[in-house]
Amino acid sequence: MHIPGIHHITAISGAPQVNHDFYTKLLGLRLVKKTVNFDDPQTWHLYYGDETGNPGTLLTFFPFENAAEGKAGSGMASRIGFAVPGDSFSWWVNRIAESVERFDPPSERFGAPVITFVDPDGLLLEIMPLPGAEDLPGWAHGDIPNEHSIRCFSNATLLLDDGAETAKLLEVMGYEPLEKDGVFQRFAVSGTGTASDESPPPSPTVPAPFIDLHIQKTTIGRMGRGTVHHVAFRAENEEEQRQWREALLQAGLRPTEVVDRQYFKSIYFHEPGGVLFELATDPPGMLIDEDRESLGTGLQLPPWFEENRHWIEDRLPELRTR
Repeated sequence: MHIPGIHHITAISGAPQVNHDFYTKLLGLRLVKKTVNFDDPQTWHLYYGDETGNPGTLLTFFPFENAAEGKAGSGMASRIGFAVPGDSFSWWVNRIAESVERFDPPSERFGAPVITFVDPDGLLLEIMPLPGAEDLPGWAHGDIPNEHSIRCFSNATLLLDDGAETAKLLEVMGYEPLEKDGVFQRFAVSGTGTASDESPPPSPTVPAPFIDLHIQKTTIGRMGRGTVHHVAFRAENEEEQRQWREALLQAGLRPTEVVDRQYFKSIYFHEPGGVLFELATDPPGMLIDEDRESLGTGLQLPPWFEENRHWIEDRLPELRTR
């Protein structure tokens, strides 16, 4: 078994309207699901992704109107990278420079250009070209021209004091260590490349191929507005998820029991460096309660919340979507 990549990444934001407008208008992602935090149904849970919310494209948020500011620190995911076609990178540099107040000039990491910027809540984001990204679907009807649309995640970066044990776990999960670049160490989904100069580029059929470890002694972080809550990896089905759970237990980790998240089944565990990981099944996916055309247009609730729909609707913060 090996993990086929990132399934989704979940973060915490402030006001839901500000969050929605930034990710759908400025970044051009599609709002594919409006639901609630299953552990706090008075809070939205918003899913953004490609046209159908495929695994590897899903960025989700718990927006809290009055959330305290968070701070990324040791044992947390600190950066989220988006992949675009190579010919689109300069277009995105111009868009970020014109539209975002806080950004760094383009730089190079692992031999490829990258631009780093922050969202309205302080979450650190990156855009980089990914070989083969032009062959992946994006969201063709958003505010971004289709040829420039974000295709998927390129990577997630984990901030760690010492990445040795995390690196071992990633290799157990099927990731291959690639090259180092200063304080960064890159791992790739099995089969998408090696550290060799002759290695093929990441396959366009495998979105979100990279996990980067940022090794730096730092203070303990604080979960809050502008921080990543967890990184979820893909399990192709429930049987594979069950096998992974047994493997994690044998590795001395403490995964939870399976939790029904309506659009996937999940287990959660902390990796050795402290980052919260999730293992989520690919099915059933975003289309179980809305068709392709209407994704993200209505409040979708799991069956166990339906009898309280009016109570929940009255308490959710206002959110205007298109």
